[in-house]
Amino acid sequence: MSAPPDASPRPIIIDTDPGQDDAIAILAALAAPELAVLGITAVAGNVPLELTARNACILVELAGRPEVPVFAGCDRPLRRDLVTAEHVHGKTGIDGAELPEPVTAPQPRHAVEWMTETVLAAGEREITICPLGPMTNVATMLEAAPEAARNIREIVCMGGGFFGGGNTTPVAEFNVFVDPDAAQIVLHCGAPVTMLPQDVTHKALMTDAWINRVRGLGTRTGVAAAGMLEFYERYDVDKYGTTGGPLHDPNVIAYLLRPDLYEGRHCNVEVETDSPLTLGMTVVDWWGVTDRPSNCHYITDVDSNGFYNLLYTLLARLP
Repeated sequence: MSAPPDASPRPIIIDTDPGQDDAIAILAALAAPELAVLGITAVAGNVPLELTARNACILVELAGRPEVPVFAGCDRPLRRDLVTAEHVHGKTGIDGAELPEPVTAPQPRHAVEWMTETVLAAGEREITICPLGPMTNVATMLEAAPEAARNIREIVCMGGGFFGGGNTTPVAEFNVFVDPDAAQIVLHCGAPVTMLPQDVTHKALMTDAWINRVRGLGTRTGVAAAGMLEFYERYDVDKYGTTGGPLHDPNVIAYLLRPDLYEGRHCNVEVETDSPLTLGMTVVDWWGVTDRPSNCHYITDVDSNGFYNLLYTLLARLP
């Protein structure tokens, strides 16, 4: 997992709608010395923007990293009404842990303004953007400043699903369904895109033993993380009849640190933005049956044990 001694930390921006799985991803990123989290940009998704920004502030404080700035961004999708998921994440978005109200507050600047300025000021292919929720903030930046794409090293996102269907409609995963127009813009922005879809996250299910191991750390982070995850997984366990739920968003951070844990293919991915039946579907040309050019590194396999061992090691570093 460790970077070479002379390597500088990889600068990343986390774009997120916390969400318990977002919370674990944020905590993992803040614990990794290989990553330099420049800022966290909140977007409406799992819960409304006011709560996602609040949750991001809570999480940087939980991790002992209150200096990491949080910015509130778009409060609704580009061209649609907002759909939220309190039925999965609870009324706060991070139900399951008793966490104090944050002392810090989001920065006064809009997330898109800050993100745009930060990316444009960077060197070519320097900044990695990690969307963990609907991609409204990122797409808004790319629509206003398409030249920003040249300074993006990679967009590594959690979203989509093709081989196993969707979790919000029969064909659409939540993050893409909430703002399919944004996802389509991101996929065609010209920067390298890696997508961690449900096809891979459903191959790495939590176990009670692993959650108890996290709780057994005895730290405030370990206890809070375990509480959030127990609350969060109950929905998927009931829905899918599995012994544990998938932990979607932390796969983005794990991929940055240990890409060797993952396998996928470069192919063409498009998002359906018109059909009422298949709105938000990620259409993956896995077998190259069209002449559409590859625009995405689409991940489908993961070493589940390696993923959960990595997450535990990261969480164990936090207070």
